Amino acid sequence: MDPAASFDPADRGLLSPVWANPAVSGATGDDAVVAAMLELEATWAETLEAAGLAEAGSADAVRAAVTQGTTAGTYDGGHVAEASQGGGNPVIPLVKVLRGSTGEPGKAAVHKGLTSQDVLDSALMLVAKRAVAGILADLSPAAEALAQLADEHRTTPQVARTLTQHSLPSSFGLKAANWLQGVAQAEARLAALTFPVQCGGAAGTNASLVALGGEPAALSADWAHRTGLDPAIAPWQSFRGPIADLAHALAAATAAAGHVANDVMLLARPEIAELGEPLAEGRGGSSAMPQKQNPALSVLIRSAALQAPAQVMQIEVAAALSEDERTGGAWHSEWLALRTLLRLAGGAAAALRELVEGLRVFPHAMRRNLDLSGPLLVSERIMLELAGIAEGGRSGIQKAVDAALAAAAHGADSADQARVLRKELSAVVRPDAAGEDFDARLDDLLEPANYQGDAAGIVDRILADYEERDKRK
Repeated sequence: MDPAASFDPADRGLLSPVWANPAVSGATGDDAVVAAMLELEATWAETLEAAGLAEAGSADAVRAAVTQGTTAGTYDGGHVAEASQGGGNPVIPLVKVLRGSTGEPGKAAVHKGLTSQDVLDSALMLVAKRAVAGILADLSPAAEALAQLADEHRTTPQVARTLTQHSLPSSFGLKAANWLQGVAQAEARLAALTFPVQCGGAAGTNASLVALGGEPAALSADWAHRTGLDPAIAPWQSFRGPIADLAHALAAATAAAGHVANDVMLLARPEIAELGEPLAEGRGGSSAMPQKQNPALSVLIRSAALQAPAQVMQIEVAAALSEDERTGGAWHSEWLALRTLLRLAGGAAAALRELVEGLRVFPHAMRRNLDLSGPLLVSERIMLELAGIAEGGRSGIQKAVDAALAAAAHGADSADQARVLRKELSAVVRPDAAGEDFDARLDDLLEPANYQGDAAGIVDRILADYEERDKRK
């Protein structure tokens, strides 16, 4: 088959299923970008007319052309995309079609005093603002669900793992609270973004607006207000800070979601089984193995987190290679990278919300896995509390621990290890310092759940900070 004969220009997320849903793909697709550019052209005509720089009725004529043409399919994204190769950006062919569709007196107001970068940068900001609103609509309830998990499991015993190995007792509440920190911080970072309008004219001087008798800063601010964007201090066509700030905030959101997904993937392994993804018909199945329940949501989130940094790098490279008053090629390379980031963050946020709102937690498995390391898991505490009253000090305690280690090496289970350790500690601790209730003290020392340090306090402080931040929204 001739590949051209089957060419479908629409990218629906077939190879990036993390964002393959209408809420994400629709908000960031070609049609959304075209609609944003048209909206900016229509509102610009309103700005010009309000300032007396366009004839009365111009704004209505342009708005009618946008509305009627959109309904009639005049501004076809595929045709605009193909035609954009002629001038290097989609604004040029779109303006040509819009101008041809606009009746008098609006025709002369279409794109008057603007340049392509004004429209496209502003349109991408408008698309981004709308997409970020959708991301926040998922991140906020996801953060709330994590806060609930942290509070509910504030003291639920769970082993902490460092460098993949059991280290010390902790709590699942602390793990959830640490997830919350990342998600809440990413949410706050996205919520603090501004989406400035770009209005600089052909070379960033707004010479055409001055020549028309307009006041560029006032026109730019009015345009921003009418479009729903933020006013800009100055044109930013050669300064790419707004794009970079947006990119980093989006990547932070995917990273925070990725942290949760990584932990869930690991802890949902059958041999660990401390967590489980929400159960839903058709999710997590295998094409070959009917018994499998794959952590599909975590997999999708992780895929987004792994892809996002490369897109940020592309945007930073573009900023670093920006030259003159409008760059050739570097600016163009931002567009797809930014849209990809919006899609990845949008898909990851949606999947994260579903994941944490329905996360299945298995405290009994957490306790089972905690007990796998036996009493040796609290050997740090034993050393800290008993070395001062033991024969030989630290070396005496170490001998007792070594005896339990040797028993473990020969196959002793946690209960047998505890018996060996109790016996050796009782032998090495000086009788005059042990006291009458030394057995009870050993019971407390050897209980992993009693050695969570300040885990509960850390959870409380994270939750308090989250609640205070939530009040400031």
